[in-house]
Amino acid sequence: MKDDDVEPWRWFLKAHAAALAAIEADMAARSVIPLSWYDVLLELNSAEGRQLRMTDLAERVVLSRTRVSRVVDELVAEGLVERTKNPADGRSALATLTKEGRAALRAAAPHYLAGIRTHFLELLEPGEREVIATALRRVALHHKEAASGPRRARR
Repeated sequence: MKDDDVEPWRWFLKAHAAALAAIEADMAARSVIPLSWYDVLLELNSAEGRQLRMTDLAERVVLSRTRVSRVVDELVAEGLVERTKNPADGRSALATLTKEGRAALRAAAPHYLAGIRTHFLELLEPGEREVIATALRRVALHHKEAASGPRRARR
């Protein structure tokens, strides 16, 4: 593999880390919830009944499974999420968005979206946005399909 072949990956990682750090700083400056909390609350808000099994939540967010558990614990402590046993199987836990959690999500949303605009979209030409979205979608879908293949079906 040539150094040039690794350049897209290198710059993707650098851009991702820099944009996330800038958005996180903007949100902290505006005294809204941290970005990791926002990610979890956003997924819960879009789920049926505004709740997910912890394992399903971990698959939907961009955090590690261990980090998701810690973030949910933090959200529970703040009254933004409730964690209960799943009545359907008794073994798994459900994370449910509270009214306070929805309010926190709504309060943070404009700042999060402004951060995406400022620290990512405005730095790209419209044609670049389309190319990047198409390419990254293809990579993400490839890995999603690979993860749901025969290996996962054996569980």
